[in-house]
Amino acid sequence: MATRKDNETLPSVNTQARFPISQTALNELGLDANTWRVLTDSIFPSAKTADGIALAVRYCQARGLDVLKRPVHVVPMWSKAQGREIETVWPGINEVTITAARTGQYAGIDAPRLGPNITRTFSGRAKTDSGWRELSVQLTYPEWCEVTVYRLVNGQRCPFTEIVFWEETYSRAGGQNSEVPTAMWIKRPRGQLIKCAKAAALRAAFPEEGTYVAEEMEGKSIEPEEIPAKQEQPQPQVTTPQQPEPEQADAVDAEFKAKVAKLISRAQEASAWGQAQEYLRARCKDEQLKYALNELHKAAEAATAKAA
Repeated sequence: MATRKDNETLPSVNTQARFPISQTALNELGLDANTWRVLTDSIFPSAKTADGIALAVRYCQARGLDVLKRPVHVVPMWSKAQGREIETVWPGINEVTITAARTGQYAGIDAPRLGPNITRTFSGRAKTDSGWRELSVQLTYPEWCEVTVYRLVNGQRCPFTEIVFWEETYSRAGGQNSEVPTAMWIKRPRGQLIKCAKAAALRAAFPEEGTYVAEEMEGKSIEPEEIPAKQEQPQPQVTTPQQPEPEQADAVDAEFKAKVAKLISRAQEASAWGQAQEYLRARCKDEQLKYALNELHKAAEAATAKAA
């Protein structure tokens, strides 16, 4: 991610571009007036400042990218420290793919797999072009998206699979204080999720090169998000007969077992045992984690034995 510095200013002169800029600043960027006008009016029409566009130009120059192909996006992010939005620059999915291809080890990508559709109504305050408004939007979207990227490791074509969930990923029009999706996530609920899943799989395959993409960062805060501590309310002391602790069968019910079986099936199809284990450790605990890891281990051993 790149951010502009507050003390960076571009002395303005009279030009036909949306954001005037001095000839000195153009020379520093290696641009002419016509190119600057194209950047401000066509390539980055949603950028709010000249500094944001200049930052995108410098990012592309540092990465050896053609800024006119729009490999990056200017994304406003809320800064809690400064109490305002700051324009940042994040790569698009094409730039992340190009970076992977340049390693010479990128070996392809499978078609995305989408989970079942969910229909839900999102309500709350959202920031629009006409200001803050109360909105209510009904949207149908896939529960998750799974993408597998392949990388050559010691001459072997190895799969790296990631699953991304829509409700954990989508961009909010009102930031973290609202649940209403941004216009693009309303217009393209599947397309946006697919981009994010591709980016996650590319990061798994190329951790030394991967980064987050603009679709993942829009509507987020520039500072790390904190989980608010839950305030426990004092409860009256009530004496009740002690109940026996639930057995494992209660913690690991039929629905949970079905989900584990489905995950193991996907892991077996893509030979993504390691990714499946990481997924389980991140989302399960106690008896459920113990059961899921045991089932995954048995399935992996059976697959290895069958392959031998």
